[in-house]
Amino acid sequence: MTTGAGVDEQRTVAEAVAAARPPYEPLAGRTALITGGSRGLGREIAIAFAAAGADVALVSRKREACEALAGEIAAATGRRVTAHAAHVGDWDRLGTLLDEVAEELGEVDVLVNNAGIAPLYPSLDEVTEDLFDKVIAVNLKGPFRLMAAAGRRMAARDGGVILNISSIASSRPTAADLPYAAAKAALNTLTAGFAQEYGPTVRVNTILAGPFFTDISKAWDMDAFGAMAEEWPAQRGGDPSEITGAALYLCGPAASYTTGALLAVDGGRLAAP
Repeated sequence: MTTGAGVDEQRTVAEAVAAARPPYEPLAGRTALITGGSRGLGREIAIAFAAAGADVALVSRKREACEALAGEIAAATGRRVTAHAAHVGDWDRLGTLLDEVAEELGEVDVLVNNAGIAPLYPSLDEVTEDLFDKVIAVNLKGPFRLMAAAGRRMAARDGGVILNISSIASSRPTAADLPYAAAKAALNTLTAGFAQEYGPTVRVNTILAGPFFTDISKAWDMDAFGAMAEEWPAQRGGDPSEITGAALYLCGPAASYTTGALLAVDGGRLAAP
């Protein structure tokens, strides 16, 4: 049966099931670079990617934290995992970082822009220029630089995948996180632009992360958070491991026709009143 000109005959259910079944290691043979990779969501993504067959470069400002985690992941998965010290707000360092990873693991096939900061401030009129610049540097300038440099290298080879970790704050900003929310909203815009620039061989997507119980959650008022979460479909915050399904999908072969997309992983927070 055909559904229109140029459309192949409909597959049988058996053929469809065989095509949909993911490979045992969907990221086998890939090299993934993950910023903010030593803790939080980055740590969980790094573990999941190595378990899925990827060699992984962990990046954060503190090499020691990356080295400790790299050793644990390598021992558990048998994959090559390297540690790299870099501040993602340092424009010039990011170019040498890609060379460094390529020398140790091979050219980057998967880039995950996960590093982010959302410092507290008393009020909007008390946000300092230094705080504002740091938020933009880590959440926007660094991802732009890495996407531009890594995307060009990917496009010149066999392609690759870029995944940005944004936030639902980009759609639901508050006075308490406005510089962060603005930077993440701009990151969403970069996703669409870079998908156009480096397609069709490079896919660029973004996860809009909701509230996860990472290190940052230690500063939350849990009573207030619990009352707020009751209004969401999931009625809770997320465990960091719950980010990995979406990350593996968007960076793996099952998402071959998905690019320029924003995927909310937020327990339904964006759907709530």
